[in-house]
Amino acid sequence: MTVIGNKAVVLFQGDSITDCGRNREVGSSLGTGYANLIASEFGFKYPEKNVTFLNRGISGNRVVDLEGRWQEDCLDLKPTMVSIYIGINDTWRKYDSNNPTSAESYYEGYRRLIINTKESLDASLILIEPFVLPVPEDRRGWREDLDPKITAVRSLAEEFKTLYVPLDGLFAAASMSTGAAYWAGDGVHPSPAGHGLIADAWLRAVGAKG
Repeated sequence: MTVIGNKAVVLFQGDSITDCGRNREVGSSLGTGYANLIASEFGFKYPEKNVTFLNRGISGNRVVDLEGRWQEDCLDLKPTMVSIYIGINDTWRKYDSNNPTSAESYYEGYRRLIINTKESLDASLILIEPFVLPVPEDRRGWREDLDPKITAVRSLAEEFKTLYVPLDGLFAAASMSTGAAYWAGDGVHPSPAGHGLIADAWLRAVGAKG
């Protein structure tokens, strides 16, 4: 039994993994990734619910970027469910631009997003933890920065009693039989199969799959 009600408005927020080529000029554009897969499968399975899915992911975003556009790209849209998937760029910028985000800043900014949403909307939340896979090999070194951020998201999900998608663990488990590159060729951006994994885990989290 899914927790998503009739005529719900589900908003996907995040970075390039969520964005996935959506048309910014068309408000209903979902891109070609997990957001589109979720909307497709959910809409097929529950046509009577007449749920609206929106995508406002923007490539390259970090928590601080979400904060800067949260009013326009979240609160003003009045969603009834907000799906937040953010964090890999908060790690990546440390390694490619010497522009780190501490785990504390990430946690505090993320927490402000949640509080702002709860104070402004009657909306449920689902948090998706960021992941990284060891392809190329240097991605292994990112764990020291990303792992505390994953812990932060888990702590926030526990504190605010949100739905949760434990993506890093799911990708790690899936990689055991296929190798990591099958799911994300650069360790970050999912392949079509990787987006399928995210969509499946998300739908399970909201009770839309057995």
